[in-house]
Amino acid sequence: QVQLVESGGGLVQAGGSLRLSCAASGRTWNMGWFRQAPGKEREFVAAIDWSFSWSAGTTYYADSVKGRFTISRDNTKNTVSLHMNRLKPEDTAVYYCATGRLNSDLSRMHVGMDYWGKGTLVTVSS
Repeated sequence: QVQLVESGGGLVQAGGSLRLSCAASGRTWNMGWFRQAPGKEREFVAAIDWSFSWSAGTTYYADSVKGRFTISRDNTKNTVSLHMNRLKPEDTAVYYCATGRLNSDLSRMHVGMDYWGKGTLVTVSS
């Protein structure tokens, strides 16, 4: 059984930075971060390919966070991090990590994810 636990959320001013972490137990695969703002659907944020193929290590980002967020993985600790810089009020959301299969359609990345954490809240004040 896979368990994912997010941490690192909090309140930050616009323009600031936060680092989210996701600690995984059990066998994990490709990892992704998603977010859900109040009243909105869950959306893809970033993912990292961790398959045993030539594409291992490839990262993917939503256009809204490209250049500001960085996803990374520490395989020795079985953790995945999301470094968030130049945060904006519209980044306010509950952030979830997940593990599973990637999807070439980033808008459907959530479809292949098999396990999800419970989320951590990020609030960006203006």
